[in-house]
Amino acid sequence: MQIFEKDLIVTKADLDQLNHVNNVRYVQWVQDIAEAHWTKNTPNKILERYFWVLVSHLIEYKYPAVLGDALKLKTYVLKSEGVTSIRIVEIYNATLNKLLVKSETKWCFMDKEKQRPTRIISEVAKLFD
Repeated sequence: MQIFEKDLIVTKADLDQLNHVNNVRYVQWVQDIAEAHWTKNTPNKILERYFWVLVSHLIEYKYPAVLGDALKLKTYVLKSEGVTSIRIVEIYNATLNKLLVKSETKWCFMDKEKQRPTRIISEVAKLFD
């Protein structure tokens, strides 16, 4: 399994009225790191033909993050079969190495031309092993 990582610092724009990172921001970060991992690993000929849509999303909020916290986002593909793939995203307080948020998302592989789900091709599956 290949783990993709990204670091970020919590800014004022990330906070809710309780001065914690807003839940919606975590969901955005989950989407952003999934997209970054996909585009970093995938050749243009595949990017031009295929895309992913979100089917379901489960997120566990364990501890809050606050202004100035250094975060480490980690993602990997847990499994892929048929037309779907399960991706895990973990968000840690980088200073404390403490898991703050864990997300499991189910994605559907789509053909751009047909605008329909399509079986995950072996070339794509191999990108994330």
